[in-house]
Amino acid sequence: MRVLLTGGSGFLGSHIAEQLSAAGHQVRALVRKSSNKKFLESLSNVEFAFGSVEDAASVASAVEGVDVIIHSAGLVKARNAAEFHEVNVLGTQHLLDAALARAPKLKRFVHVSSLAAVGPSPDGRPVSGEREPNPVTNYGRSKLASERVVRAVQHLLPVTIIRPPMIYGPRDNESFAFFQSIQRGVLPLLGDGQNTLSMIYVTDAASACVRAIDADVPSGSSYFVEDGVVYVWKEALEQLEASLGKRAFLRVGLPLGVLKLAAMGSEVVGKARNQAVMLTRDKVNELKERHWVCDATSTRKDLGWEPKVNWLDGTKTAAKWYRDNGWL
Repeated sequence: MRVLLTGGSGFLGSHIAEQLSAAGHQVRALVRKSSNKKFLESLSNVEFAFGSVEDAASVASAVEGVDVIIHSAGLVKARNAAEFHEVNVLGTQHLLDAALARAPKLKRFVHVSSLAAVGPSPDGRPVSGEREPNPVTNYGRSKLASERVVRAVQHLLPVTIIRPPMIYGPRDNESFAFFQSIQRGVLPLLGDGQNTLSMIYVTDAASACVRAIDADVPSGSSYFVEDGVVYVWKEALEQLEASLGKRAFLRVGLPLGVLKLAAMGSEVVGKARNQAVMLTRDKVNELKERHWVCDATSTRKDLGWEPKVNWLDGTKTAAKWYRDNGWL
């Protein structure tokens, strides 16, 4: 099949492209001309469509002749809420509009959303697909809005939504911060470290997206992906220390007030440089929540999907990749 993949030069997208290529699919990657295409160029069966999801004209051209769309492009950090909306919501709308106009026989539109679209678990129990969404950040609200524009066409196109929690693994810039912190001797704890979360290794998240292409499920269905374990953050960090072979010497949890001050400082730097930063006061709304856990039982059943990598093994592989590539 010919698959249009957005976000292919990014972290999750590059792993989706790798799996699609290995399966013999023809991949058309929608990328900016300025994107780093080195990894994608190393794969077979990959062609490039230059543009971005914000540019409706380039999206319309990229959609021509494809059988499937996997939409993994999106902002995880932005300068403001409007920027999240432009890329995560309007970009999704451009893809759907183009698919309706130019690929009406599309086999499947797979939309990569996030647990952030649903929000945290107030009582610590893993949330399921039936939970009423309650996002707590601008990012989460933009992902929920993108899900809603996808579901608005579910009777016109076969659409499936994948909702990962924290994704980690080789080639990731964001989770790398935890590896880097421990390598520098600081355990990145907030408060007592007893907050809980679900996680997913990147190849397992990618395989769920690929599985969704052929899964015979009702249009508009949404699926969480997680590795089957509810992690306590302090314990997960101790396992990360084992993966790195490094024990951090500073092991005191950061108070929420200090984190808010750090976020304010980060915002000042970002504004001065006109750049998006990850640590913002809005991001603190996410970090202060105690439980970010989800349940992928229906994903296993409906998509015939099963995660293969746990946190300890995954972080060992990621640490090796970071070292081999000069990141650590």
